[in-house]
Amino acid sequence: MTETHELELITEALAIIDRGLGDMTHRALVSTDEVADLLLDVRMILSTTELPVTELDGAGAAAN
Repeated sequence: MTETHELELITEALAIIDRGLGDMTHRALVSTDEVADLLLDVRMILSTTELPVTELDGAGAAAN
């Protein structure tokens, strides 16, 4: 079930990237604000995924 959700998030992020690139491709100049907005949109989508705790994370927590 988690893999399906992660795949949906990746698909949504790719759609945002594709739309952004489509909007920017025909222009000679793109503002840094527009690029930052696109990157923030992608980051927001991808950061909604809860990542599993890895063994390395657990080892680091035990050492503290």
